[in-house]
Amino acid sequence: MPSVSSTSQSPDPYLNFKFRIKWQGKYVAGLSKCSALKRSTEATPFREGGDPSTNRILPGQTKFEPITLERGMTQDLEFETWASQVWNYRAGQGMESSLANFRRNITLEFYNAAGQLVYAYNIYNCWPSEYTAMPELDSSSNAVAIQTLVLQNEGWERDASVKVPPPPSY
Repeated sequence: MPSVSSTSQSPDPYLNFKFRIKWQGKYVAGLSKCSALKRSTEATPFREGGDPSTNRILPGQTKFEPITLERGMTQDLEFETWASQVWNYRAGQGMESSLANFRRNITLEFYNAAGQLVYAYNIYNCWPSEYTAMPELDSSSNAVAIQTLVLQNEGWERDASVKVPPPPSY
């Protein structure tokens, strides 16, 4: 029988469907999907003059992938309002962008099956680079209408203050 470490309550992995995103102190309404948090660091080859037979590989620049949020269409205007800060059609020629305060730090919270917060990530300097206000419509389907928001970011880190809580007793 596999043993369970003293820092975890269960050997089972977490399921990926209990999460919330918060920005400006509010949770995003109707959020149904969030893409992975992903970063990659370039590998930079380096050769020393005295060692002609091998290359050393050094870390180069790190890139953080955009994050895509999907949600069912609601009356909540948060996606549209934020996307309009970057570009607003009605602002007039040469004034389409309102770049004051368009970057936001957001928090991704991840919960276990009992609904307890087990992970949180702080994502820094996000801004919307792509917004889908209205999905493709199809009168022969019964799918939920989905809006998307693609967020560029300048990095993320795990919130170390979030600890694994003891399991609830029912």
